[in-house]
Amino acid sequence: MECHKEEEEDICEVSLLKESLPCRGSQIKLLLSLFGERSNMTLPALFIYGHTATGKSAVVNSVLRTCMLPHVLVNCVECYSSRFLYETVLNGLYTNRGSQKPDTPIKCENMNDFVRLFRQICMNLDLHNETVYLVLDKAERLREMDANILPAFLRLQELVDGNVCVILLSEIVWEKFLCGTGFPEPYIIHFPDYNKDELLRILMRSAPSEFSVDFYQMYLSLVLSVFHIVCRNLTELQHLAAINFKKYIEPIKNGEASENDSRKLWKNFEPHLKKALQTVYLREVSSTQWERMLEESDMGKMITQQGLSSRTHVELPYYSKYLLIAAYLASYNPAKSDKKFFSKHSDKQKKSKVIKKQDRTNNHMLGPKPFPMDRLMAVFYAIVEGKVAPTANIFMQITSLVSVHLLAQVAGDDQIDVPKYKCLVSLEFIKSVARTVNFDVLRYLYDFV
Repeated sequence: MECHKEEEEDICEVSLLKESLPCRGSQIKLLLSLFGERSNMTLPALFIYGHTATGKSAVVNSVLRTCMLPHVLVNCVECYSSRFLYETVLNGLYTNRGSQKPDTPIKCENMNDFVRLFRQICMNLDLHNETVYLVLDKAERLREMDANILPAFLRLQELVDGNVCVILLSEIVWEKFLCGTGFPEPYIIHFPDYNKDELLRILMRSAPSEFSVDFYQMYLSLVLSVFHIVCRNLTELQHLAAINFKKYIEPIKNGEASENDSRKLWKNFEPHLKKALQTVYLREVSSTQWERMLEESDMGKMITQQGLSSRTHVELPYYSKYLLIAAYLASYNPAKSDKKFFSKHSDKQKKSKVIKKQDRTNNHMLGPKPFPMDRLMAVFYAIVEGKVAPTANIFMQITSLVSVHLLAQVAGDDQIDVPKYKCLVSLEFIKSVARTVNFDVLRYLYDFV
């Protein structure tokens, strides 16, 4: 009888997990089978990988909490040093067990101390008879820490001589973690991307109560038909579905259509989706700003502030503003003036051959000049505040500025492989952008000094 009750409880737990985490039933079932009973020995390490928003963290956390297994959750992005990582894990053992932390804060300098303290705390909290799960989210950050951290965590069960399972959650494949010897192979679990039907099923969970299920399903099908080609991220699609629904039901609210007038609703909604397609992943504006801009454009209001163009209503990302300012300076300043404006030792140079301001050619009258990518980046790093690593995100923002027609890519005359750009915005526009980052752009323009 007791065995039957336990089996029924397990079945209820699995069904509850599958209901709360749809389309991840096979992964939930696999994790439960690997975890087994609380007192049984389990695998020393699991490696779970998949793209962003595929349910890795949600599934693992839900399984551990539902089964009430002792565990510690650590986000490796927050642990900027190995010492902070060790201490976070050790303090998490007390927090998860509901025990008070010791009066003196736990200090751990290296892996040897970590293994000793981990074993000691498990004995004090009576955890030596059951499996302790250590979940390391964003595990790819471990590759940037000390060389012994990742191999030691993979062998933690062996080092502490106890029942410990280390679960690594990552967005990259296991092969990119291998950088030497001493790496035992963990059990690898893949969380694939959701397909179109699965995304529709998950998004339907947030259906509004004031509309029928079929109506909201039709709306989501339209959204996925447009965005699924360029976006598979569940979080991004949830955001897009939420902010665009108000526009879709606008004819119904105005009494111009009913839920069954799908053709009329789509005709009103299609131009809106084309505009929304440009904002995928960019987050150039907030949801409220995006809705306000659309309302203004629908009403035919062209609000101008100090003679600025309508493009100034778009709030650019922080580094995109500096990239646009750098592009404007590179377009309207002669290349020979860069040393004067951006070199730290320019004031010590002799000021010979100074051309009077009235004798100069006005570059703003001649229009923007093309400039190479390396000059743009040199000006950008000279004016931006703080140190910025030349990551792919920076170069993607340049592409975004081209896509929204703030920059234009032009063909080079002699060097085909070197891309050249030209800034398309006006002086008033760039002054408005510069004010948002407290940058005096006129001080760095050749025509105004």
